[in-house]
Amino acid sequence: MKILVVDDSATMRRIIMKHLNDAGYTGTVEAENGLEAISRMEGVELVLTDWNMPVMDGMSLVKELRQNPAYSRVPIVMITSIGARKEVVEALKQGVNNYIVKPFTPSILIEKIKSVIEVTA
Repeated sequence: MKILVVDDSATMRRIIMKHLNDAGYTGTVEAENGLEAISRMEGVELVLTDWNMPVMDGMSLVKELRQNPAYSRVPIVMITSIGARKEVVEALKQGVNNYIVKPFTPSILIEKIKSVIEVTA
């Protein structure tokens, strides 16, 4: 499964990709902002994205993907430090399939991924 990890923090991308690798998800690609993510969407089956990033933030990325017929059904999990109910609801309205608030455990990451993969499978 090809998973795109989008975060402006190289350290956070490394942490997420290590957790994915440890769980057997080895087909990962990375991007440091939404604009770069769009250019790497070919064959992606799941997007894990931060909200706050320069150039193009995660919510703008979600909107772009949901408007593009080629990617409108790709599951998206928002991984962010923004945990207020208002923002979570807004993200879900825009098309995010699940939401993780930083900091998180590897088990929460894998649980949320499995929940969106099973729903869209």
